[in-house]
Amino acid sequence: MIDLLYSLLDRRVLLGLLVAIATVATILTLAMPLLQTDTLARRMKSVASERERIRARERERLSNSRKVSLRQEPKAYMKDIVERFNLSKWLGTEKAKHQMVMAGFRGAQAEVAFLFFRLVTPIGLFVAALIYVFFLSNLGWPLMFKIGVAIGAAYLGIKAPEIYLHNQTAKRQKSMSRAVPDALDLLLICVESGMSIEPAFRKVAQEIGAQSIPLAEELTLTTAELSYLPDRRIAYENLGARTGVESLKQIVTVLNQAERYGTPLGQALRVVSQESRTRRMSEAEKKAAALPPKLTVPMIVFFLPVLFAVIITPAVIQITGISH
Repeated sequence: MIDLLYSLLDRRVLLGLLVAIATVATILTLAMPLLQTDTLARRMKSVASERERIRARERERLSNSRKVSLRQEPKAYMKDIVERFNLSKWLGTEKAKHQMVMAGFRGAQAEVAFLFFRLVTPIGLFVAALIYVFFLSNLGWPLMFKIGVAIGAAYLGIKAPEIYLHNQTAKRQKSMSRAVPDALDLLLICVESGMSIEPAFRKVAQEIGAQSIPLAEELTLTTAELSYLPDRRIAYENLGARTGVESLKQIVTVLNQAERYGTPLGQALRVVSQESRTRRMSEAEKKAAALPPKLTVPMIVFFLPVLFAVIITPAVIQITGISH
């Protein structure tokens, strides 16, 4: 043991150890850059390849959905009438097209059907009203009154397609408004877990479909637009224009700001989610506060007469019995 200590303390041994350490350090210094892998570059490459796979998958899904629903061929007789009378110029306004998109009707078939019924419905109701008031009814109405009824039926036929679109839009917006807070929570979870906005939208669309099919449809369409549109802001703005829901418009604003200025998306989505839930709670409280005035008339008409009958009937029976 003592000999080993003397050997280590020898100058020549110490010099050899230092030279060996220096040699190994030099070799490691030169070899490490060659052996070290670029983790960031590998992850960025993986993200880019995943993004391309998402784009290809969403393009394929969009093309398939168009083959199924968005690109259905219109009926031959409807298309023939629309083209023959050139209805797209004097009946197909931009406002009507926007209303059709908000109501969930897309593609050439929906536009042709809308133009067809916008022409046929007033004519059909006008003819039906004329036949009824002049031939089928025995009402002693004056001639001008009968003509006025027929004209009113024609006007109702003109407004009927627009009323139908308005009702469908209101139903879709109501369904989406109820599901937006939950969709925002899911989107916030996906974003904070590290997912990009495209797979986050796709995941939220898959999960929210059980609660609101229209919202799932719009998010899926937005995911597809994000995959092929040159500017992502166009896809976000299209989402707000198609839905018309205030909460979704706020989401569009947040996404555009994050896209343009690089603001934290998770924090902004958290604020919008809280505001959406607060708005839904205030609407529920407003409806609850409006119930007592609405129940006043039904209670007076249906409840009070029954109450009076229950209270007065025994007294009437007793008085009748005493009088006899």
